[in-house]
Amino acid sequence: MGFRWDILAGYGPLFAQGLWMTVQLTAISTGAGMVLGAAVGLINTNALVPRHSAWPLTVALTLLRWVAKAYVTFFRGTPLFVQILLIHFALMPVLVHPDGGWLLSGDLAREFRQEHGAFLSGALALTLNAGAYISEIFRAGIQSIHSGQNAAALSLGMTPWQSMRFIVFPQAFRRMVPALVNESVALVKDTSLVSAIGLLELAMAARTVAGAYSRYWEPYIAISAMYLVLTWALSSLAKRLEAKQHNHGH
Repeated sequence: MGFRWDILAGYGPLFAQGLWMTVQLTAISTGAGMVLGAAVGLINTNALVPRHSAWPLTVALTLLRWVAKAYVTFFRGTPLFVQILLIHFALMPVLVHPDGGWLLSGDLAREFRQEHGAFLSGALALTLNAGAYISEIFRAGIQSIHSGQNAAALSLGMTPWQSMRFIVFPQAFRRMVPALVNESVALVKDTSLVSAIGLLELAMAARTVAGAYSRYWEPYIAISAMYLVLTWALSSLAKRLEAKQHNHGH
């Protein structure tokens, strides 16, 4: 049974659209996930709280840490596929619905869900999932720096934030780079799961071609090659960044 690469020719625009959607999802979920993960990681390390804080602040931060830990536990302990379905079919109708959506309602909500609902659900699920994993990367990276450095910075008159910004975080980030790259590579592959909610990315493009011709080798090998190129590009970029930081450190 020979390969028929000619059947892919007519679907070039579809694969291009799917590739662009995969890149967008990866970029958004990685960027937003890093911001969310950094915030949650800092909360869980308790690194920015002065030692002698007023009790209302201490109580508020304790509650915030409980919420952060619950969030990390849920999104690290449940399948991403289930999270995508839960957000798209359960959460999104609450937030965006023609009849009393919390964020959008009326005709605007109906139009938004038709045009962008699947993308928003997929991007939100990937971001929340990535944020949970990245928060643990940040937490571990920060805690890997000897506490004596932070104590020395505070003794010199720095605030906890200044100590984190100028002393702890620059060193910790160099140690985080490999793990952050691995998370980005995982996200590239995880975007294939959003095809379950009808979003046109690479996996959906391949499924469309396979359904049209009842042939599976050609479309799925094609998108496998695209995924490999994306992950290789991310890994190469990370190695250059890591090497640059290593040279700068010396």
